[in-house]
Amino acid sequence: MSLEEKLDKIRSPKLQSQQQASRTSHYSTRVVLAAVEDTLRDQKTEPSPTGYFAALLALLRNAVSATSVNKDLATSVVYLLDVVTPYAPQPLLRSKFSQILTNLAPALTFAEADAPLLRPSIGCLESLLIAQDSAAWELSHTQIGPRRAIAGLLNLAVDHRPKIRKKAQEAITNVLKSPPPSPSLDHPAADMCAETALKSLSDLATLSNQSKKNKKNVSSEHEPALIHALQLVKTVAAASGGWPSKKIEPLCEVLLHISKSSNEYMAMAAFEIFEIIFAGMAEATSSSKLPRLLEVISELRPSQNDSQLLPPWIAVISRGYDVSAQVEPEETFQKLPELFDMIASFLTSSSHNIRVSASECLISFMANCVPDSVLSEPSIYDEKVLEKLAKAAVDLLSVKYQAAWMESFSVMGAMFDGLRWQADPILKDVVQTIGELRGNDSFTGKKEADEIIGKAIRAMGPQSVLSILPLNLLKPKPGQPGRAWMLPILREYVSNTNLSNFKTEFVPLSEMMFQRVIDNGDAEKTMEIKIFETLVQQIWALLPGYCDLPLDLIGSFDQPFAELLANLLYQQVGLRSDICRGLQTLVESNKAILSIEGEEDIVLQSRISKVTAQKNIDHLSGFASNLLAVLFNVYSETLPQHRGHILQCINAYLSIAPNQELMDTFEKVTSMLQSSLAESGAQTQAEKQKQKEQSGTSKMPPMSHTLMDLVITISIYLSRESFSTLFNIASLIIIMDSDPQLQKKAYKLIPRLAESPTGKEALAERSNELQQLLLNSAEKVSAPARKDRLLAIATLIPFLPNTSLHFIPSILSEVVISCKEVNEKARTTAFDLLISMGEKIVAAEGSIIDNSKVPNMPDDAPTVSANLEEYFTMVSAGLAGSASHMVSASITALTRILYHFRQSLKVDTLAELVETMDLFLTHKNREIVRSVLGFVKVCVISLPTELMLPRLKTLVPNLMVWSHEHKAHFKAKVKHILERMIRRFGVNVVNQNCPEEDRKLITNIRKTKERNKRHKDAAKEAGEGSDEDGAEPSGGKRKGHFESEYDEAVYGSDDESDGSDISDNEVLGKKRKAAKKSGNTYIHEEEDEPLDLLDRRALANISTTKPLKQRLPGKKTKAKMDLDGKLILGGDSDDEAMILDTPADGGAEDDEGGVGAYVKAIKGRDAVQRGRGGRLKFSNKRGQDEDDEMDVDEADVKAIRKTTGGDSRGSFRAGRGRGSQRGGSGRGGIANGRRGLGEEKRHGSSGNRGGGRGGRVMKSPRGRGRR
Repeated sequence: MSLEEKLDKIRSPKLQSQQQASRTSHYSTRVVLAAVEDTLRDQKTEPSPTGYFAALLALLRNAVSATSVNKDLATSVVYLLDVVTPYAPQPLLRSKFSQILTNLAPALTFAEADAPLLRPSIGCLESLLIAQDSAAWELSHTQIGPRRAIAGLLNLAVDHRPKIRKKAQEAITNVLKSPPPSPSLDHPAADMCAETALKSLSDLATLSNQSKKNKKNVSSEHEPALIHALQLVKTVAAASGGWPSKKIEPLCEVLLHISKSSNEYMAMAAFEIFEIIFAGMAEATSSSKLPRLLEVISELRPSQNDSQLLPPWIAVISRGYDVSAQVEPEETFQKLPELFDMIASFLTSSSHNIRVSASECLISFMANCVPDSVLSEPSIYDEKVLEKLAKAAVDLLSVKYQAAWMESFSVMGAMFDGLRWQADPILKDVVQTIGELRGNDSFTGKKEADEIIGKAIRAMGPQSVLSILPLNLLKPKPGQPGRAWMLPILREYVSNTNLSNFKTEFVPLSEMMFQRVIDNGDAEKTMEIKIFETLVQQIWALLPGYCDLPLDLIGSFDQPFAELLANLLYQQVGLRSDICRGLQTLVESNKAILSIEGEEDIVLQSRISKVTAQKNIDHLSGFASNLLAVLFNVYSETLPQHRGHILQCINAYLSIAPNQELMDTFEKVTSMLQSSLAESGAQTQAEKQKQKEQSGTSKMPPMSHTLMDLVITISIYLSRESFSTLFNIASLIIIMDSDPQLQKKAYKLIPRLAESPTGKEALAERSNELQQLLLNSAEKVSAPARKDRLLAIATLIPFLPNTSLHFIPSILSEVVISCKEVNEKARTTAFDLLISMGEKIVAAEGSIIDNSKVPNMPDDAPTVSANLEEYFTMVSAGLAGSASHMVSASITALTRILYHFRQSLKVDTLAELVETMDLFLTHKNREIVRSVLGFVKVCVISLPTELMLPRLKTLVPNLMVWSHEHKAHFKAKVKHILERMIRRFGVNVVNQNCPEEDRKLITNIRKTKERNKRHKDAAKEAGEGSDEDGAEPSGGKRKGHFESEYDEAVYGSDDESDGSDISDNEVLGKKRKAAKKSGNTYIHEEEDEPLDLLDRRALANISTTKPLKQRLPGKKTKAKMDLDGKLILGGDSDDEAMILDTPADGGAEDDEGGVGAYVKAIKGRDAVQRGRGGRLKFSNKRGQDEDDEMDVDEADVKAIRKTTGGDSRGSFRAGRGRGSQRGGSGRGGIANGRRGLGEEKRHGSSGNRGGGRGGRVMKSPRGRGRR
């Protein structure tokens, strides 16, 4: 930004959004600027930076003196000086330095100076200091010069006021990063800044330690100042290109002591300073300081068992040598054994924290300090270093480090990962020791040992590890146990090794084990035979790992091995997945090497150069033809659900097959497909039905389906000469409506071709041919193929030439009607296609659309120009249709494209659309109105306010007509739209346009909103702004929860009144929202075992009602007594069950459905139970809200029932009988309803004979009712 632009902002009077104090200061600054400019005009001086600077300097002398400061004037003048100074000539700033500093000093030291005065003063000083030369910086701080000014900045950099402190630190950073021209790398003031910052930090650290000793368990009052001092040290270290070498030792000592502080922030700040110092030294200019720094840190080594200071010291050492490895990789590697031994000694510590820190440091050494040159071409000296490291690693497994075996294992894993293939043979002893530990049954660290052995396999190769730890599976000798547990480890970790090892070691082993299985014949399989079968599976599961960048592919993958794999693919169905993955990995791993850009990196490429990878691909391409023939045959014999891996393998070998062999393969497949289609066409209906029944039992698809899959897979690798055959096949199958699945596959061909450059060229060339094919087959399309047909059209749209835009109106009606498809994916594809066609027309704006070429249009139909309004006119044509389904689909389509293109449409078009939909809102057809409601919602939330406000006069009354309709959620939808209106236009505007009789709904929305706001505010005040489980607060909406601003606007409404549904989400291109959690969900568990959530029957144990414990037999039940002391059996629970027209409160709990009600019926406390002899037992336990004044035994209850004439059997029958409602003398009956499953037995109340009360029909405890 230029000086003039900055001054224009100061002159601007637009201050309405600023606070009063800010407005006042800005006004005074504007007045001062105007006065300065008037002075310059009077003096006929050019308003240049120099002119402004001189005038402001004169004003500053008037505002500031040695004894007093005019605070208001000084603030404005210094602010303007801060703006002007960076643009003033540097010679002027150097010559006027002492004068400016003398005038600024009183302002900086003024006792009542606040941030508005101090911050621009600091800015002025910054600009002045940056302009000074080396001669000025040589003046001592006792003289009026730059050093005195920097001393003032250092003092302000630890000020207790955050804004001033931050501004001063930024100024110091900028000054130190702009040194004057000189031979020295550092700024002349860097030493002074470092010394001052270090002294301040040391003094405060000493005071803090003394304070802690004097006041135990009291937080130090010096900690805030100490944190500020740390921040200053961090600023100086970051700005000066690394801390000055002479000050490194005292700084490290202070920082290490601070890093053991209990204050986490201070410890983190100390480590950040170390990080900044090391990062600065990673640069070549500062790297000379690094050895001295590492030497100093090593000399500050704490005592062996200092659990507070050792972990931070080890962390600093780790980071330091990480930087050293970047600057001097070879020298650092030579020091590694010595460092390794030093840090490894801490693993014997009794402190867990020290051991963990030491192991992390050793892991860092192995990850960062082993250069690539050691791995690729180690020298004699490098080999000696590696041997020393191996010796140290073996020592870690001795008894001395027994307490740290977990940490030692982590270090071993890092060594194998760091040394890669150089670990063989130097770490063989480590493998031997860990393998022996793993074989010990009493060893508890088997999981960790397995991981180390796996990393050893990955680094050294399986051949080397198996020579140390043989499997011993066939004939284990005494004292040499079998190691079948290594097979899963090998499967996970084998890669980048010799394929020959698999051929010589594992293929014979699998053959011998499989022979054992064959020898068993048809006899019942023993456990031993099952184990052999499992081992064969595990052995062949190793093949994909051996095929991942093998080192000897050309020598090992020969004809016999390929034939072996082919035979296994035919004969062993269970091994097909592993063999196909192995064959696929051979191709893809080598292609990945070829795709790496830039220079060769043998370590990154796992010892396989690009030249070798290309040779491997060429070698494999020689086997591609035969392998593809085998894979095609196997594919046709495999069930559809198991074909995925075979198709991926086919795809891999098609990509490397020679062109001529690929063409031959394609011709064979197409000829077989044509003959298969001819055979199916010649079949009678009875034969087709018989074949369908046979394929239904075997679940194998017809051969034509299989061959079509292969054609689609081959298509992207074909040359352009073959595309004519390909399109002929597609055109033949697309019009076959007798086989929907085959038709579906044919449509997939077009999107598949768009994946390759050659295919894209073919689609562009044959665009007219494909258009005609798609138009002619419109009537033949089957429902399952609809989605793929739409995808094919969507693929073709970008390739349409501007002369073929008539294809869009030709196909548009089909796309529009697809917006109402049953299949959700088809609907979503139709919406996306509408947008794609609109964007195509916008891109081709101005081109001609020849309507005479559109089907069912007259030959003399006029041509139109392509533009967005014309596209909307095309889609709107469906509104004139006679079928309500078509009209509804057209409205839905218009809704989608309106939302997408709303900002590009003309206002007249928008107004016309809204007016038309307002009329459709009065339609009697619910399907049409449902779509219109979606359109209205989009208008309310996205169209301009000035367009929508005039329409509310008719729109709101028309909406309110449907607020009384409960079907299809119309009432909820209307309420939701009204909420959006109120939120955007205000409640008064909506209320004015609402009919008088419907305004109660507006009032309800307003009150609900206010109530939710009160609840939210109350929750915030109580510290419950959000639930622990992350649920939304009542009435609130969560920011950042939605994918777009529109989704937040539409779907961020209150939970109670969200009228949006899934169809809205689809129309607007939004993914379906997850259902919100409504209420609590409970899991009902048996007492003896927890619920298995993986069990399919687990759903029956999940309920929305809280499960209650079953009543135990013999447990006392509760009964009630009336005022006379008589027992009342039945009571209110019966009344609740018998309510006809006055439902009780809390009906939401009783009105359950679905899983919750079912579980309550079969698992709840009132569930039917089976007692002895299989008899049904029914619970009569009352609810928690019933009286519990007296406990009686069940035996007493039975006796009382007999005396009152209400035996259980009679009551049970009466509950199912029919009786009269008159006078309440009858029982049961339709009015009472049948007793539901799990419902309590109904007994009449002795105090209520002879009639019901409050709209309730009561049962008499006497005999059956009369007819």
